[in-house]
Amino acid sequence: MHNCLTLRRLRQTLVSIVFFLLLLNAPQGSFAQDTKAALKNQPIAAPSGLVAPATESPAEVKSRDSEQLFRLERVLVQGGAELITIHARLDGIEASREPNWVPLVTILRDTLGDQQTENDRLRYVWPLTYTRPSTRQRLLGAVPFLYGRVGNKQNASTQAPPPVLDLAATNREVWNSIFWLALQNVLIDPYGTPVKASTRSYQNNITAYRKSHIIRALSVLSLYDTVEGSQVFSLSELSEIQARLRLTDKTFGGLVGDHNFERFNDKELSNTRDERGHNWELLRQRVEAESLLFEPLQMPDGSATHALVWVAKPALNDNRGKKYDGRFLNIASPWTDKRLLSWDGYTETRYFDAENRAVPAETPGARATEMIPLALYGLDNPKIPMVLVDFRDGLNPKRREMSRRALHDVTRNILSLSTFGDLPFFLGHTIFDFVTGRRGMDVNQPSRVHTYSQLKLLLSLNQSLDPELREQIGKRLEKVSLNPLENDLEAEARLAKQQYEALLAYAKRSDGLPAKLERDRRAEMLPLAHSRKEQIFFRAANILSFGAYTHREKATPDMTERLDLARRLGYHSRFLRDVARSIGQVDVAWNLADIKQSLQFISEHGAGADSTTAKAAAAIFLRTADSDTRRSCLDSLSRMTNPRAKSELLRLSQLRDVDQARKDLIISYLNGPPPTPTPIASTNPKPISARVDQ
Repeated sequence: MHNCLTLRRLRQTLVSIVFFLLLLNAPQGSFAQDTKAALKNQPIAAPSGLVAPATESPAEVKSRDSEQLFRLERVLVQGGAELITIHARLDGIEASREPNWVPLVTILRDTLGDQQTENDRLRYVWPLTYTRPSTRQRLLGAVPFLYGRVGNKQNASTQAPPPVLDLAATNREVWNSIFWLALQNVLIDPYGTPVKASTRSYQNNITAYRKSHIIRALSVLSLYDTVEGSQVFSLSELSEIQARLRLTDKTFGGLVGDHNFERFNDKELSNTRDERGHNWELLRQRVEAESLLFEPLQMPDGSATHALVWVAKPALNDNRGKKYDGRFLNIASPWTDKRLLSWDGYTETRYFDAENRAVPAETPGARATEMIPLALYGLDNPKIPMVLVDFRDGLNPKRREMSRRALHDVTRNILSLSTFGDLPFFLGHTIFDFVTGRRGMDVNQPSRVHTYSQLKLLLSLNQSLDPELREQIGKRLEKVSLNPLENDLEAEARLAKQQYEALLAYAKRSDGLPAKLERDRRAEMLPLAHSRKEQIFFRAANILSFGAYTHREKATPDMTERLDLARRLGYHSRFLRDVARSIGQVDVAWNLADIKQSLQFISEHGAGADSTTAKAAAAIFLRTADSDTRRSCLDSLSRMTNPRAKSELLRLSQLRDVDQARKDLIISYLNGPPPTPTPIASTNPKPISARVDQ
């Protein structure tokens, strides 16, 4: 009996160790396994020869660099693709006479080797500051209740950097997450609290680390589009990138269809503006009520994401003993703090007129006032402004950030309580959340990861902040992070440059990114060659093998042609669905030539178009007065093989509000074979234009 128990415990220990090692070395993206195989015993070559030589003179380049905040680099990849990289001038990190250009985000666009945009497909997104943690960081990330950074990763790996997302296979992230969750609950958690707490802590840290860099990538893309106004990405591509990155925070976000992107982005943008405006007013009113100074900090696009709170040194004596209400401020009273009277930290001299309005120093009658910074707040939070930096108490923001994480770790990992299975805990947790949110208490609030990540980007881009103040904010900000996997600003800039060089070298080698691209295209052929049941089987095999197995079709001479046709069909189908969902008269809001081009493509090549495309063609038929467009709608419906197309034709013929001429035209398509459409020329290399009224 004793031997059986010993063997059972040994088996449990071995199984837990195996699963922990799998979790510790789990790939952070679909590149993890491919890059290991491709880079094994292969030296990294220099990235020269990838970029077309610049035609600008050194003087012109220097003049342009001094004015630009962002710049774009496009690198062709063998096999028909391009790497699009956004570089930013991060002068806020290190003082130098030359601009400090740092690559921040790279996106791979698969073009199939031509100039047409209809068959382009966005693939991987690399935030270049996002790197594989060092072994030391990984081990410390698995230590329960270790809330803090433990140093920086010194050098990036020579492997290709890990992408945070494959835009063409987002459903893979969903099923992998569900599988790991089931594995954690069913197989790992029963092996005891130490194993359970360790693996869950590591997974939480990995998730938070990835999320912070996704947030930064989103901010960079948004800033570049607003500041530079470049059309490197079409409106639909930009909408897809932003929506897919935002949806990574949702459990089933990877399953959301592309027709919901615009609505989802609009909703998220509206919520963000509401939260910022709400928190702006809460903080400003509280600051002014306490006789303090409110100063918003703006991103380069003009959006105020953070705010500084100052106190005038002469006001310390004037308000000594004044009653202080710290609601929404969540810092100690400045009126009873004797340290401020002999403050030896950072100060600024500001100038005010007789009505206490800030004015330039040369303004007649301006008086100089010494200002002391008290705190810095993030405005992007669902409930209240969140204190990120307290200049008098560096641990204040960290304690508040730890409150939610520690409560979660104790209740979930130690006490095994769940809001779904324990009613008393659910009621207590709900009431506690309600009270802290209503009273403006910065305790047990949503994580600061979002606003923390944005502040790091703001500090590196904002050139208006005094260098000394920026340095002090940066040092204090790093203390707020609870994640051992994080690196500081200078380390991230260094790692980004190293990872970009490794990525370019990987793109140059024939067994690197070009080979990966070819494998991805073969995997993309799966729905074109197999039924839905077979696809489910192959997907399950991929999940159960921890991503080691991915079904790919054999390369054939017509593979590129078939992918080209499938992508163009999807492109035109999406465009018709967008037209059908729009409001107003189609003839006024959209370019009819573009609509007819898409309908004609469906007529010629869209026999297998889905039911949503058939529904869109029928909707356009009813909302256009152009006879050619109506005939094109019927042409496309009559050539679709799915039952919905026939049903839509019957429905249109039975509508009462359709005039007799249209009914006769519909009946002619129902009763007889449709006329052969006039073939359209090769696809226009320019994208279908957006709405006319935009």
